[in-house]
Amino acid sequence: MAEAHSAVAFSFSITHEGWDVNFDREVLHLVWASGIRSWKKRLARFKNNVRNGVFPAPLQSLWAMMGIVLALRYANNSFIKYTDIILQWLPGTSYIWQIVSCFILSLTFWLILIYIVRYTFKLMLMYKGWMYESRGGHKVSLQTKLWGLGIKLLSSKSKPLLYSYQGSLPKLPLPPVNETMKRYLKSVRPLMNDSEFESMIKLACEFEKGIAVKLQRYLWLKSWWSSNYVSDWWEEYVYLRSRTPLIVNSNFYGTDAIMLHSTPIQAARAAMIIWQCLQYRRLIERQELEPIRVQGLVPLCSWQYERIFNTTRVPGAVSDKIVHYNDSRHIVVYHAGRYFKVIIYSQNRILHPCEIEEQIQSILDNTEKPYTGEEKVAALTAADRTHWANTRTQYFFKGINRQSLDAIEKAAFVVTLDEVPYEYDPENSKKLDEFGRILMTGKGYDRWFDKSFTLCIGSNGRVGFNAEHSWADAPVMGHLWEHFLCGDLVVGYQENGHTKGSPELEPPKPIRLQWNLDPVLEAIEKSYQVSLALVNDIDLRILAFNDYGKGFMKTAKVSPDAFIQMALQLAYYRDAGKFSLTYEASMTRLYREGRTETVRPCTLESSTWVKSMLDPNVDINKRINLLRQACATHQRGYQDAMCGKGIDRHLFCLYVVSKYLEVESPFLNKVLSEPWRLSTSQTPHGQTTQFDLRKFPNCISAGGGFGPVANDGYGVSYIIAGENLVFFHISSKKSSPHTDSNRFAIRIKEALNDMKSLHDDWNRSTKNMSS
Repeated sequence: MAEAHSAVAFSFSITHEGWDVNFDREVLHLVWASGIRSWKKRLARFKNNVRNGVFPAPLQSLWAMMGIVLALRYANNSFIKYTDIILQWLPGTSYIWQIVSCFILSLTFWLILIYIVRYTFKLMLMYKGWMYESRGGHKVSLQTKLWGLGIKLLSSKSKPLLYSYQGSLPKLPLPPVNETMKRYLKSVRPLMNDSEFESMIKLACEFEKGIAVKLQRYLWLKSWWSSNYVSDWWEEYVYLRSRTPLIVNSNFYGTDAIMLHSTPIQAARAAMIIWQCLQYRRLIERQELEPIRVQGLVPLCSWQYERIFNTTRVPGAVSDKIVHYNDSRHIVVYHAGRYFKVIIYSQNRILHPCEIEEQIQSILDNTEKPYTGEEKVAALTAADRTHWANTRTQYFFKGINRQSLDAIEKAAFVVTLDEVPYEYDPENSKKLDEFGRILMTGKGYDRWFDKSFTLCIGSNGRVGFNAEHSWADAPVMGHLWEHFLCGDLVVGYQENGHTKGSPELEPPKPIRLQWNLDPVLEAIEKSYQVSLALVNDIDLRILAFNDYGKGFMKTAKVSPDAFIQMALQLAYYRDAGKFSLTYEASMTRLYREGRTETVRPCTLESSTWVKSMLDPNVDINKRINLLRQACATHQRGYQDAMCGKGIDRHLFCLYVVSKYLEVESPFLNKVLSEPWRLSTSQTPHGQTTQFDLRKFPNCISAGGGFGPVANDGYGVSYIIAGENLVFFHISSKKSSPHTDSNRFAIRIKEALNDMKSLHDDWNRSTKNMSS
């Protein structure tokens, strides 16, 4: 075994003839190479930290400042006194020490100038007026134009690294309680009758005038002291302290570019995707990945990228924790119930795709049987967290189980080679449904749900992923996904479907992980039954809506996202016969360490428009005006959420403070217990500039999805995939008598077609009136 071989790489003994030293040159060379690689990374990280610390100024500006100080020193006698003051503290006054004094003076001036520029840049990034002016046809003000010019001037002198903007990003602002209460009461008005709303107003007033004052004071201190007053509590209490299974309830999935089929060879596609992921990891490590900037100007926080790779969620009895390792030289591959450790570095470089393909093919050709319990051991990561924590402590603390668990948890990521194809057929929607269901749940035991993500490779070469949610949000995985879908086009395959090139070396052979799971079989089976129940209960429908897309939505002069959200409101009302609290995820990454905020699409304006669509007495002009008002209100709510003026994260943090202080708030208890029966999210795309989506329209992914938040609700994820295509991933639970994913998909399609008919009828009536 390789582990045993490493253990005896160096040994010594004392004999009557003296010292007897034994060592393995090959293993010691690997240790030496690993150390060199580690130090190179540290030096590169130090250099990048220095560059980030002075951004947006380039490092070369220091030498320019040095030249200016030297010129003034020898051209202007009055300037000599400043360097003479420094000379008094130096060992001598010779020419060399005069140069040193000039350097110290120039460094001082340079640092002062750097911090002035950085804080000016930070103050400019606090301005959010551009967001409200850049959409919806509003005229851009002179203030915003000058602001945009200033941002360009300050950030154009130096090429940014991935984390260059982090120190300049503003903190998430803490909104006043009274503003949050006004927004909250307005958001719940369409969900309540008059008596219920009056009762809620009373609770809100009592809260605002009472305990809220004290809670807000503590929260203000946290917002002043911490980088982000929400993110650490959100990660801890929403994700890590949750004891419910990760499968369906937390993890999300993403699909392949289904319009393309790069290669039908499983090993080749797996090798290419693995290689692309490793290239992406190297870009992150070197900070060479280009940070995302909204409209090419305003940077988004890149904090979440650090934990894409080498990361796992470790279960705990009360709370889990996220563990990130600085480096990993291997991945773990699961196939046919067996786990293999695959080394992806050799001779100080990442293996080429053709070399990785050899490794993957050797695993596919391996006919060994799984060890007892090995096939379903990952079910432990899918089920109850406390059960997994106790089992891990009892049976995975030492021995070969500990070694194998370490190999998985310390891997860069996990790869699952499925034995079934991932299929897409425009004429058979059930195949795409099954594609998504396989990625969401698998068999309940064939994804390591604790890992940051598991790459899933179908037997026909199509791919997808299953990602753990606590370490980051979906747009970060979406960025990675776009990167290697693009890489498939750029690098390509041979005509026979295999990866290009010939191996330059013999790649390290995959190492079969060893297990002793006889004492754990009962615990594994218990977890499997929990995950199996969730797998069998999920109802997933993927709707490929191709009647029209964002091209038509733009002609309606409304935001495509708002347009779709109004369609979802109409569809849900027709499906349930009532309105429901609706969740739409938006980002707060315009701020440091920002994650998400909730947009509430069910508004007074949207509910009024929905009712007008069901009332035959309402004319077309009024319906169109109501639709535009509803979309404008939604757009404003989305912008407010992105700018730190949301409702739910503020109330959540006030609730956490109340629990710390052990005070009860009837208002907060009611707000935090309200179910989100319609949970929605738009999958972003176009985050990478490596290729033009207009040139390669079929390269875009079909998006991804997640499970329903409420047992009697829907989870809807959608991606506006082009001018004439939108994918909807609709999930619900079969056990609920109130929901049906296929029925809701039909409702969505009906709503979208009715909205197009409304717009077409309005256009015709307008033309008739004008003629």
